[in-house]
Amino acid sequence: MSLYPADILSEAEAIIRTFGAAGLMVSTAESCTGGLIAGALTEIAGSSAVVDRGFVTYTNTAKMEMLGVQEATLARFGAVSEETARQMVHGALFRSRASIAVAVTGIAGPGGGSADKPVGLVHLAAKSRHGDLIHNKMLYGDIGRGEVRLATVRTALAMIRQLGPQ
Repeated sequence: MSLYPADILSEAEAIIRTFGAAGLMVSTAESCTGGLIAGALTEIAGSSAVVDRGFVTYTNTAKMEMLGVQEATLARFGAVSEETARQMVHGALFRSRASIAVAVTGIAGPGGGSADKPVGLVHLAAKSRHGDLIHNKMLYGDIGRGEVRLATVRTALAMIRQLGPQ
């Protein structure tokens, strides 16, 4: 029995299979998902050949210390921003042996939102060592904390696949 829905497991399995065959590794940098992306990947047998490491950086201090996010970025744009997601993914990629990294930061709710940054806002970034970078700004809405987090996992896995081997 898995904690994850079948569609997430299927996507994670495809990543483990294709990345494993290509000899590529993945790292994750997670805030609002609290390790769920790494958890989905490691739910699949053989994931130790593909998942290098996961950074759970829930606080701004952790983002700065573990991933090298600049304090000035957090002060100017906030933790939930494209700029922070980009710095998180860069840090995860270059503080690991991964070929591709993904980073997420958002507001899962039920509280914590504002007019500018509502509940359900998530910024995701994926980056490869070749320099390819994808950013997605998702507005999932106030659909419930668990659903925002699962939707974020789905988007993050899709972004990993997009940058990975085909």
